[in-house]
Amino acid sequence: MTFTVPPVVATRGDSGRPLVVLLHGRGSRESEIIALADALPPEFDYTAVRAPIAEHGGFAWFANRGIGRPVAASLRETMDWFRAWLDRVAPQGRPVFLVGFSGGAAFAGGLLLDDPARYAGTAVLSGTLPFDAGLSTGPGTLNGARVFVAQGDHDQVIPRELLDRTWDFLSVGSGAVTTARRDPVGHTIAPDALAALGEWLRDGTPSDPDDSAPLAH
Repeated sequence: MTFTVPPVVATRGDSGRPLVVLLHGRGSRESEIIALADALPPEFDYTAVRAPIAEHGGFAWFANRGIGRPVAASLRETMDWFRAWLDRVAPQGRPVFLVGFSGGAAFAGGLLLDDPARYAGTAVLSGTLPFDAGLSTGPGTLNGARVFVAQGDHDQVIPRELLDRTWDFLSVGSGAVTTARRDPVGHTIAPDALAALGEWLRDGTPSDPDDSAPLAH
């Protein structure tokens, strides 16, 4: 399967400010996850992207060989498609943050592993990194990259072994600068985690000393 058309997107703001790209979970769509923008800091532009693979009334980022385990060739194809779009709408120099939930978290993690320097930060919410999918996950792979991880203690969707492996890799082995939290919820985003995500976004945005209204504090 080859994807040749730009993704369907939903937006909140289009001012050229730092861009937060919201990536929905498997079986969902952009019109659902864009609602997160209403609870996140207003000093960003937000774009929610529809995954390219139609599945069960919604959309998916990659073919699976099991929950949380992407088919490597499928992941590579969709990542290349996404990057072609992203590099058009947000040229190098404009800060880009990825915020992925569930299957979108695995996709965001794949994009991060593929090119860590491209992103100002990556949030992995209720999801796993795409281990064993053709991307390097060796020690120091993400040296210096900013990552936010939020998991639910009672998540019954993503296999616990993958949640734990993601937590351990991002917190210890990857070299990333990671903010990680677990909340007493299931496969969802806890309100406190959403608030912490907002602060993490703000903290990762460089302020402009010549701007009378800096974007970060």
